[in-house]
Amino acid sequence: MHPNYFEIKHPLLQHKLSFLRDKETSSSEFRRKTKDIALLMSYEALRNWPDLQTVEIETPIAKTKVQKMANPPVVVSIMRAGNPVQEAALDLLPFAAAGHIGIYRDKFIKNTVEYYFKLPENVKNRPILLCDPLIATADTMVAALDRLKNYETGKIRIIALLVTESALDRIFHFHPDVEIYALNREERLNEMGYLVPGLGDAGDRLFETK
Repeated sequence: MHPNYFEIKHPLLQHKLSFLRDKETSSSEFRRKTKDIALLMSYEALRNWPDLQTVEIETPIAKTKVQKMANPPVVVSIMRAGNPVQEAALDLLPFAAAGHIGIYRDKFIKNTVEYYFKLPENVKNRPILLCDPLIATADTMVAALDRLKNYETGKIRIIALLVTESALDRIFHFHPDVEIYALNREERLNEMGYLVPGLGDAGDRLFETK
């Protein structure tokens, strides 16, 4: 077991995941359930947030001191399937900045290809919440982590609904310091590179494309 891998077995999340697995679930419902799940997973990923600041406010009754998040994460989507996950995280963290990484594995050249990369200014030492619903081979995830670390970002937490054991091995081999939050480790990949039993191509199902 990887010490930085956290599997969330909340019954409500497992219930919602069942709809994503079902091939009869419509694209609109798939998007809604993905965002529902991602919102709750973001909550779990932030449970032990280390950076809090104490500030003084005044309630309708009296002055008091409260704690607020300091140094909020930059919420980064690995496009395009990561976008609804990112949207849900930003609903939870409306004060957070956002970034986008466009990267995919090209089966012909057998390597990753980056076509878009945009982060806010001054991301050095800032924590990252990295969003991608499915991690199969981990090629794109490792490439995305490499790029983020080129900018000397802070702690990286990954939100992924499903992941394979081999993907976990690969990620932690190259980036043992990241944390991964997922709902389940899948059995294997099929000959086409899809997770089994999985939920199909998340991007196509989210956006009703082929």
